Amino acid sequence: MENHVRLEPWADGDFWLLPRKNEPVMTEHLGGPETDAKLKDRHQRYLALSAREPAAGRMFRVVAGGETVGTIGFWERVWRDEEVYETGWGVLPEFQGRGLAAQAARAVIAHARTHGTRRHLHAFPSVDHPASNAVCRAAGFTLLGETRFEYPPGHWHASNDWRVALGAA
Repeated sequence: MENHVRLEPWADGDFWLLPRKNEPVMTEHLGGPETDAKLKDRHQRYLALSAREPAAGRMFRVVAGGETVGTIGFWERVWRDEEVYETGWGVLPEFQGRGLAAQAARAVIAHARTHGTRRHLHAFPSVDHPASNAVCRAAGFTLLGETRFEYPPGHWHASNDWRVALGAA
């Protein structure tokens, strides 16, 4: 499989990816698997986000070598009194370890720079998730330090605050 990735906007037919990303191995750093109802809600949120103007954020299906390998997206949030974007991703287990998540992160940074209005994009991987922290490093984020972060709602944990400048605002 070639290692070049492309981002495809989230579409109605992409729901099948959510149960795959909901497997315990994929959710151990995210509070564990979600219910079927929460997955259906997540799918609707992803569709709604991708239907808005591009500056609001986007969810994408990550494609490499003609195969869907995972998801990535970015969305608006306020962090420490600044309007920023947050990003998150997930590469399916059978495609991990090939640098695809870092390529997808670089692609989402480029998309946010082109279409976004916020000055910074942040990622908040758990401090005990070496793979996601390595993705941030490889994609060009700067580590600002450790912080307490709430995800999912009601669950606080130690995360790293990674940031990349987008040049907007």
